[in-house]
Amino acid sequence: MSASAAIHGGALATTVIDPVLWPWTLSAVAANHAILTAAGLWPRSRLLGPNWNRLPSISGARREVAITIDDGPDAEVTPRVLEMLAAHGARATFFCVGERVERHAGLARDIVRQGHAIENHSQRHRHNFSLLGPRGMQAEIARAQDSIGGVTGSRPRFFRAPAGLRNPFLDPVLTRLDLRLASWTRRGFDTVNRDPEAVYRRLTTGLCGGEILLLHDGNAARGVSGIPVILDVLPRLLEALRAARLTPVTLREAR
Repeated sequence: MSASAAIHGGALATTVIDPVLWPWTLSAVAANHAILTAAGLWPRSRLLGPNWNRLPSISGARREVAITIDDGPDAEVTPRVLEMLAAHGARATFFCVGERVERHAGLARDIVRQGHAIENHSQRHRHNFSLLGPRGMQAEIARAQDSIGGVTGSRPRFFRAPAGLRNPFLDPVLTRLDLRLASWTRRGFDTVNRDPEAVYRRLTTGLCGGEILLLHDGNAARGVSGIPVILDVLPRLLEALRAARLTPVTLREAR
């Protein structure tokens, strides 16, 4: 943001001093905006501020990975996800939507009671989240903090933007709310990919310690069998982690 401000200020000053140079200054400003836009559209980018797209190196050295599950809680899917995690003694991080936590308060409390973490995925999962200004972002995120904290008794420490998309206003908002941005190392695209085998391969091929994996219990695509893809993939994923001696932990535990 400081560099962008400097570019805009320098462009304005240069144009005032020598108007003939306006095509060059306009090009510099346009290039700056293009870079900011690209950074916001690249969920794993760190150009707009700190962003956990991998676990800390010490966690990776311990062969830990993080399973993160977005868009819930879902009354049909989440209980079955919890059963699968419990059967393997695995913990996960659920990036939940605030209004869904309020709607399924008992289920949200079950998530926390079973040793998992609930983090902030905004209050309403607005599709235009990345177009909001600082006040709009602050309102969405702060309200989700209150919703999740009020239901579970534990306020989130991490935030994940809807679809991972953001803009330069997000980092200052997260700083004020004492939240860390978290994206992922790899995702299965299980909200649109109906092939569990393809999702599983994306998540496991070459998998190593320190990676953050993304699945969805809310808005989950359904395979040809009609079963939400996560329910086909998760048991196999957990077995693959065990075979590779990789330990699933919550983001909060990865230190």
